[in-house]
Amino acid sequence: MELKVFIGDDEAGMRMVLRKAIEKIEGFKLVGEAEDGEAVVSSVEEIHPDIIFLDVEMPKINGIECAKRIMDINPRTIIIFATAHSVYMSDAFQLYAFDYIVKPFKLDRIYQTLNRIKSLNQYNSEQDMYKIIRHEKGLDKILIRSKEGISFVDTKDIIIIQREDRNTVIYTVDSSYTTSEGMSELEEKLDKTQFFRSHKSYIINLSMIHKIYPYGRWTYIVKLKNTDKDALLTHERYDVLKDMFSS
Repeated sequence: MELKVFIGDDEAGMRMVLRKAIEKIEGFKLVGEAEDGEAVVSSVEEIHPDIIFLDVEMPKINGIECAKRIMDINPRTIIIFATAHSVYMSDAFQLYAFDYIVKPFKLDRIYQTLNRIKSLNQYNSEQDMYKIIRHEKGLDKILIRSKEGISFVDTKDIIIIQREDRNTVIYTVDSSYTTSEGMSELEEKLDKTQFFRSHKSYIINLSMIHKIYPYGRWTYIVKLKNTDKDALLTHERYDVLKDMFSS
């Protein structure tokens, strides 16, 4: 399956260079372009690209703010900053950008990044319907409210909680639920000996961890048991997790 790529850059010449690079490598499909940040965010909501090349300095919304909004829509979007401004590199990696390419660059640098993405093979064609969650302290179950009604779910059945399309989604062994509650709010309601905030957009059940491996420069992928879902793990949280299991 081809990976969908989107370009956000206010320079027509740079969009052309990136377009030619993307078209040259098998396995990628250019699905759109935009020259300002607002158009990028709007397109992401509509198209749901797998990969986005972003300039930092764009009209209306700059690339850093644009990336923050994209992460709230879909934290698994691979963001590659391609910009003439290396000064923003620190901000970019705080957002866990997959790569940061400083202009002017050679096409081989783009090919290298795209081939690295392809080799990771980390794409899921997922997105089911979800329902809702709210935890009552002191209980082994959480109270789940949705448009369909109220349910109780055993916390031991929760595999992963993540942000998707500006909602919070809970995946269990046999179902999924959605809520408008924030990740931090839910994190406070869960047993910290059982659940771990691996990334600003992910909470995982520690007992469900199967394997961890690198993903980009500053991020890891956590493969989980009993599901095809996986989570992002930041470099900082990886160190915390490692200490937890080694102590």
